[in-house]
This record gives sequence, structure tokens and C-alpha cells, in this order.
Amino acid sequence: MILLKKDKLYYTLFIIIGLTLCSFKVLAFFSDPVKNINFENVAKSITLNDDGFNFRISTTANTVSDLIKEQKINLNEHDRITPDMESRIYAGAHIEIQRATKIKITADGHTGESYVLGKTVRDALHENQITLSRLDKTVPASDTLVQNDLLITVTRINVEEVTAKESVSFKTTVKNDAKLGWQEKKIETPGQPGEKEVRYRITYKNGQEITRITLNSAITQAPAAQVEVHGTYMQLGKANAGQGTWYSYQGGLFAASTTIPKGAYAKVTNTASGKSVVVQINDYGPQGKGRVIDLDKVAFTKIAPLGAGVIGVKVEPILN
Repeated sequence: MILLKKDKLYYTLFIIIGLTLCSFKVLAFFSDPVKNINFENVAKSITLNDDGFNFRISTTANTVSDLIKEQKINLNEHDRITPDMESRIYAGAHIEIQRATKIKITADGHTGESYVLGKTVRDALHENQITLSRLDKTVPASDTLVQNDLLITVTRINVEEVTAKESVSFKTTVKNDAKLGWQEKKIETPGQPGEKEVRYRITYKNGQEITRITLNSAITQAPAAQVEVHGTYMQLGKANAGQGTWYSYQGGLFAASTTIPKGAYAKVTNTASGKSVVVQINDYGPQGKGRVIDLDKVAFTKIAPLGAGVIGVKVEPILN
């Protein structure tokens, strides 16, 4: 019995000594600087999305800034990276780079340069706080992909309905008076303009009116006609009969004569039809034998068709 107790004692002592030695070895392992593990330098697998292109990267970088340097990624001041440069990187992290695009925008009378992160014209306008109304147009279209040096033009379209008061012209009634000289006129009853209300639909392009459509119109005050008295009396000089021709000159009631001075007036009558016209002499001619007057073609058509060419006429100078 005594020997058994001693064996148990030795066995227990042996275990205690073994545990003590193991403890010292563990402590020595962790206290040895050569065997310390630096978890920050352990390679990590992350995902990098560079402007829509995904890459799987193994990196020992500890921050986003370190990663950019490690991978030699070029960024300009307008690009955006998420998370920010000082953020720490852990295994499984997702880094995203948005590349800025240089564009120009013409809108509301101004043209400016801008760097945008969005991918479409619509995104670019939103980033520049340019809001489009339902009728506004863009060139190129709003769903077009942006590219460097793209020019985006915004055209503002606005439609409105307005009611305006407008004057209505009066008509003129003419009475002839043989006692008044042919160039005299008298107003017997003055005319009075009326008034109407007109409703328009007006379309504006960049603030400039481009179309105006009348929707309705109503006269609110009728105009009063004007009555004029026109004199018809002519004091005529000696008549000169002969041939009348035409030529293209000023396009009015004018004529050329060799006997009537410039600035004076003459009554020219087609002897075949009896039609007459009053013309002012503003040229010298004609030179042909038997020809007494050369009418501007506008005046000639008052008494004969141009195809007639030469007609018989009576020319009477007007003295009053």
C-alpha cells in the first residue's frame, strides 16, 4: 500500500513539471519578436470597379490611398473614389472609381465647361443643376452617353396662351366730286377704329417667339367707316395723239415724254378701248416716229395688255 501512494505522488509531480515546461514554451513563442505575426501585411482579396470595369485584386495595402499607389492607378482631381482615400481596407472590400468626363453645356444663354461623373446627357444636366421642362429639347438626346469634349445644347420650349386687345381698322368710303380738283381730298366723316379681343397660343424658343396661333377672336367695339370726298376735276391741256409703248422702269404710274416736263402729270387714254390712266412724267422719250409717250409697264397694263406692245393713245397734260 505504501508503494502505491508513492507512485501516485511521482505521477502527479511529473504532470505538474510537464505543464510548467509547456507554459514556458508558449510564453517564449509569443514573446519572441521573430515569430510575431503582423496581420496588417497579410494579403487580402478585394474587388475594384474602375468606371464600370471589375477587377479582383490581391493586395497588402492597408488603406485606399496605399492601394492606389500599389496598383499605380492614375486619378485626376475630378474623379471620385469610394470609400475615401483614408479608409482602411479589409478582406472582401469593394472599391469603386468614377471617372469624370469633360463636357460643355449651352443653356439659358450661357456656355460653360464641366466635369461630370454621370454616364448620360440627362445625368450631366442633373449634376449641373439644369432642370428640363416637358417641352425642352437637348442635342444630343438626353439618353446619349457622354464622351470627352461633348457639347450639350439645351433649347427651352415654352408655350403660353394670352389674350390681347387689338385695334380694328375702319373702312373708307369714297365720294367723287367734279367740283374739286383731281388731287384734292376731303374727309366728310372721320373714321373710328374698333377694338377686338384675340386669344393666341404662343410658342417661345429660348425666349424668342417662333409661332403665334389665333385661337379665337371677338370684336368688342365695331369700327365706324370714314367717308372721303375725292375731286375729279381736271384742267386738261392740248391733246396729242399718236402711238403709246411700254418699258420696264420704276414699276409705277410713270411715263416718258418729249413734250411734257418731268414732274408734271398727264392723262393717257387708249383710243381703242377708252380706258385711261393718270401718270407722272419722270423720263424723256420715246424717240420713235409717231410715238408720243412711253408708259411704265405698270401704267400700260391699266389701259391695255402688255402683249399689245404698241397702242393708239391720246395724251393730255394736266394743268391743275
